[in-house]
This record gives sequence, structure tokens and C-alpha cells, in this order.
Amino acid sequence: MFQRIQTLYTIISLIFTLGLYLWFPEMSDEEGTVVLNKNQPLILGLLAGSAVLHVLALMNFKKRQRQFVLNRLTIILNFVLLGVFVYRSLTLSGESLLSMKGIGVLFPAISIVLLAMANKAIKRDEDLVKSVDRIR
Repeated sequence: MFQRIQTLYTIISLIFTLGLYLWFPEMSDEEGTVVLNKNQPLILGLLAGSAVLHVLALMNFKKRQRQFVLNRLTIILNFVLLGVFVYRSLTLSGESLLSMKGIGVLFPAISIVLLAMANKAIKRDEDLVKSVDRIR
């Protein structure tokens, strides 16, 4: 399981997702009211769904097609999470708060790249298995 590169990519992506929950940027407007934090149901649901899909993909290491589909669903959830972050950060007023949002907003993008690399490795493994089956 751990000797395959796609498993390592998925584990690193899971670490970034869990790290996003720990270092979540709390966005507040000029008056000090919190606009975005990690305890909001939408954000918490997207983070939990992404983490669950990561774990399911790791557990399905023998079924490459299912792992591929689970990684794609995780990519979609991370795109939605990234979209929520961008939307909320663009609706904030004030230029001085823009630099205070933290690096945590980039974690879904890093996770998307890692999952795409994992899917590429899964596809390569699947093609290798199909080519060996053709030889028989």
C-alpha cells in the first residue's frame, strides 16, 4: 500500500487538508466581525467530506478505479472549498486585511495538485496492468 506513489500523494494531500483545519484563516472585516471561520457548517462539512474521501481512497488501494473516482470527488470538494474561500475573501472590504488572511487559503490548491498527481499515477498503474493482460 505505502510503496505506491499515489498512496503517498494522497497521504500528503490528507495532511494538507487536516492542516487546513488546524491553521484555518479567520477572516474578519474592518469592524472586527468574523466573516469566515472553521466552525461554520459549510466549511466544516467540506473539510470533513474531503478528509473522509481521502481516507476512503486510501483504504481502496486494491481497487484502482474506485480510488481514481474517490480522488476526483475529493478534487471537486476542494475546488468548492477554494471557491468559498475566494468568494469570501473578495467580499471582504478593506485592503489592509487582505494580507492577514493566511497561507491556509492555498492548502486546497496544493491538495488539488497532489490529488491530480495521484490520479495520474493510478492511471499509469491501470495502463500497465491492462498492457500485461494483453500480453497473456
